[in-house]
Amino acid sequence: MNSSFFIDIWSDVVCPFCYLGTRQLQAALSEFEHADQVVIRHRAFELDSRSHSNYDLTLAELLSKKYGMSIEEAIASNLRLSNEAAKLGMKWALDKARPGNTFSAHRLIALSASQGLAHEMSERLFEAYFCNGEIISDQTTLTNIAQSVGVQGSEDLWNNSMFEEEVRADEEMALELGITGVPSLVLDNKFMVVGAQGSEQILNVLRRAWARREES
Repeated sequence: MNSSFFIDIWSDVVCPFCYLGTRQLQAALSEFEHADQVVIRHRAFELDSRSHSNYDLTLAELLSKKYGMSIEEAIASNLRLSNEAAKLGMKWALDKARPGNTFSAHRLIALSASQGLAHEMSERLFEAYFCNGEIISDQTTLTNIAQSVGVQGSEDLWNNSMFEEEVRADEEMALELGITGVPSLVLDNKFMVVGAQGSEQILNVLRRAWARREES
């Protein structure tokens, strides 16, 4: 059996569960017996396509306003997520996070995918937002990030509509599949894992999906 085993990942670079889920997938793949045949395709999903380019509010203040919780509750929620990230070797700084629109970031990931660097770009954007407090809606910042990853031609993106159709196509596909939350992983076009369910659960579904293709 030589055909690739595709994993399509719908995620957003400001989604904490997406960052956690991506790391959990990597851990699962490190134990998956057929990881050498896995091809990961990054798919765009905007948590809020109507969000502003940037906000004067902190992340905690924005969460408080959006979900009707107190500032203290929002801070406590962010702390719990940061603790989960620490278990996976990450050091988040959500007090520095700068919320903003992610459409340009998704275009940059699509450009990176055309150069075989989608994973590296996705990881770098997660780090920029969750760890470094960088404004990932800012196109100059995105260009600098692209250059640090080795992606070519990022500065040209902002002068045309390159990769806008690809981003919209991913979002349309998510609607067709009934995906309303991320991360959502589609394994070998057969199984779906929604949310950061842990590396053990993801590994279990990976093995089930592989067993299914061996049966067919």
